Amino acid sequence: MLLRKRYKIERVREVSKISAWDRVKIAREPDRPTALDYIENIFDDFIELHGDRYFKDDKSIVCGLGNIGKQNFTIIAEQKGRNTKENIERNFGMPNPEAYRKALRFMKQAEKFNRPVITFIDTKGAYPGLGAEERGQGEAIAKNLMEMSDLETPIIAIVIGEGSSGGALAIGMGDRVLMLENAVYSILSPEGYASILWKDSSRAEEAAEKMKLTAKDLLDLGVIDEVLKEPNGNAKTDVEKMSETIKKKIVRISKELQQMDKAELLEARYKKFREI
Repeated sequence: MLLRKRYKIERVREVSKISAWDRVKIAREPDRPTALDYIENIFDDFIELHGDRYFKDDKSIVCGLGNIGKQNFTIIAEQKGRNTKENIERNFGMPNPEAYRKALRFMKQAEKFNRPVITFIDTKGAYPGLGAEERGQGEAIAKNLMEMSDLETPIIAIVIGEGSSGGALAIGMGDRVLMLENAVYSILSPEGYASILWKDSSRAEEAAEKMKLTAKDLLDLGVIDEVLKEPNGNAKTDVEKMSETIKKKIVRISKELQQMDKAELLEARYKKFREI
């Protein structure tokens, strides 16, 4: 028992020493669990749905229906690849506008059938390519924010890895926003911040410390609602245990939010984001 207590104390000290830049590097680890890893472990069944009915099916965002027991959910998840081939297929987890339009399509479907929406955030940002801009990248992100603000069904957003820029925010307007302890959530990448502020991307480590992008920083600022501890200090060491933690939070929070009537839910969401 004494050894176990001592281990816990040392573990707390070790975790507290992790710098913001270290958290960024952990969030970017190639073998960090992806959204599909969590979906597979959390939901009893999952059926993927495809396409935005305008342009194509962008695989950087996965959408579908899942259930935990008798409760059905609509799931919207930014998905990075597990290897080079998958990353190319999923555009390295950087959504095009059709990905956000697909997400919105299924959010509206969730509203129609009174299903809570669960979003998993993990992206370097919206894809900045010429084609994405031509097809209305900014408009797609803005429309998602507008529609999510009035969506008449509960939304739970979970940052599992990188949460950068409008690419993350476009599916991040949740009634509750949760973050894994080694996830990051910011206006842009530390490299981008350093390039803009100091014209020197090599100062990314310094930028990360100033950006307040860690889960603890964002909890203190009131941007997120809860930090989820990772097993052994890194989710990749035990995906099943991390998934169980997320699952318990989804079940508890969705029950709480479903007890609110629609007007109360929307008013609380409005106040939440007005106060940030």
